[in-house]
Amino acid sequence: MTAGPASGRFVVLEHRWDGVHWDFMLETEGRLRTWAVDAPIEPGVELPARALPDHRLAYLTYEGPVPGGRGVVRRVDSGAFRMLEWSEARVRVELHGAQLVGEVTLKKDASGSPTSVPWKFRLGKFI
Repeated sequence: MTAGPASGRFVVLEHRWDGVHWDFMLETEGRLRTWAVDAPIEPGVELPARALPDHRLAYLTYEGPVPGGRGVVRRVDSGAFRMLEWSEARVRVELHGAQLVGEVTLKKDASGSPTSVPWKFRLGKFI
């Protein structure tokens, strides 16, 4: 198991750039581990997601234009999370946000299909 944070802050940003996606960010080791979720987050629905490079902690509170002409971000929700599982292929956290409260699972697609999305995101198991 890869070491992950025991707890930290999270944020979900709506990112409008060449379409729209939702950046799901978890604070870990002074940076934000980030996934782009390709559809609006809905409880109980498995959604396609892509791992992105880590982001700066400033995005925990930032809203506005993204440097380099990469669109605009708007905060959808933020709060705290508790780590339940953290490995190379699976991340499970418990969210405590203003809107999102429950368990999130991110898992790598193991199918190996060239048309598959690398990660799947699911909000479920409400607290």
